[in-house]
Amino acid sequence: MTFDEMVGKIRSLCDGVELKDYKKHLAVEVAVKGDAEGVFYIEVKDGKVDVQPYAYNDRDIRFTATAENFIKLASGKLDPVLAFTTGKLKVEGGIDKAFEFKKVVEAIKAQKG
Repeated sequence: MTFDEMVGKIRSLCDGVELKDYKKHLAVEVAVKGDAEGVFYIEVKDGKVDVQPYAYNDRDIRFTATAENFIKLASGKLDPVLAFTTGKLKVEGGIDKAFEFKKVVEAIKAQKG
């Protein structure tokens, strides 16, 4: 899988997902290691989720994972806490922001099945 394909998968997971009750701003930078290596970001703003294939310099949190593990995490097939405790996900930044991202994952899972 290439970086662009991986970002496309994350973008399609997030496409149309809304967090109507989420009024905060969250900027998550994701560093993909191994296959599909690169950096992209997921931003939640005004209840909408946006994915872009760029670094986000003013991020709230940064995750580092393989493409496979991050796709599983974003689709709700891998619990973020389990991923962190087993070393499948590295987190830089406030753990509170990681829990905020968990709300995004839960919305994706609820809205995309």
